[in-house]
Amino acid sequence: MKNKQNILDQTWIFLRKPTAKFSVLTIALISFYSGILFWGGFNTGMEATNQLEFCISCHEMRDNVYREYKKTIHYTNPSGVRAICSDCHVPKDWTHKLWRKIQASQEIWGKITGVIDTPEKFEARRMVLATSEWERMKASDSRECRNCHSFDAMRRYPEKQVVFDIHVKAKAKGKTCIDCHKGVAHLLPREYEDPIEDE
Repeated sequence: MKNKQNILDQTWIFLRKPTAKFSVLTIALISFYSGILFWGGFNTGMEATNQLEFCISCHEMRDNVYREYKKTIHYTNPSGVRAICSDCHVPKDWTHKLWRKIQASQEIWGKITGVIDTPEKFEARRMVLATSEWERMKASDSRECRNCHSFDAMRRYPEKQVVFDIHVKAKAKGKTCIDCHKGVAHLLPREYEDPIEDE
């Protein structure tokens, strides 16, 4: 035990004392390459957590929302483009992505405590979970939706004129995608009442 403590003490003394053995350039180069390795590892980890396989690796997601999502237009559609979890729930730009990952890390606590570990518990919390996500999307002006969908890129087709007109009116009222498109990838909570229908 004393030997280990002695090694730790010597290491700490070495790290704190100025050195004449290494040039500032050597220290700078070592720091630079260490930074690249750290950044590469960190970024690789961030991207790994954006993969569909990671998102559905816990049964809470695989057995609930993933099953619903597989029946939606975001999973199978005529264009063959598939939006995965991170396309809708994780921003693309780095700053917002990092903040979203920090927020999502709270889900680990939910996993540990078993807050939604059965379908019954999940259904009981569906409205809370959905409302939280809708509020996040509303606050960001549906940023993740706009990664794929652009109002300015919508084309007028005679058979789709009604849809186009509805989008024009929604944009004029300051609405964002999630105001009208709740439930496009997951089932709506039983308690949900659509305010759009009431207008």
